[in-house]
Amino acid sequence: MTRLDTETLQAALVGCQHQIDDIQARMAEIRAALGVKTPRKAGAPTDRPRRKISAAGRARIAAAQRKRWAESRPQAKAEKPAKPKRRLSAAGRAAIIAATKKRWAALRAEKAGQFES
Repeated sequence: MTRLDTETLQAALVGCQHQIDDIQARMAEIRAALGVKTPRKAGAPTDRPRRKISAAGRARIAAAQRKRWAESRPQAKAEKPAKPKRRLSAAGRAAIIAATKKRWAALRAEKAGQFES
C-alpha cells in the first residue's frame, strides 16, 4: 500500500514540475510580447565584463579610508569623558543588609501566620 502511495506521489510531483515549466514558458512568451526583459537569476553573469581597478587605484581608496577612520577616532574618544566607578559605602551596604533582613523576617512571619490558621 505504501509503495503505491509513494509511486503516486512521485508521479504527481513530476506532473506538477511539468506544469511549472509550461507556465514559465508561457510567461516568458507573454513578457516577450510585451517587450519586458526576463528577470535574471541570482548569480547570472551580466552582458558586460567587470571593471578592474588597478593596484594604484586600490591603494588610493585604502589610503582615503584610513584617513577617514583616523579623523573619526579621536572625536569619539573626546566626546565621552570617563566616569569614575561608583562604589557602595559601608553605611549603604549596612542599610541594604538591614532592609533585606527585615523583608525576610516579614516574609517568615507571614508564612508562619498562614500555617497557624
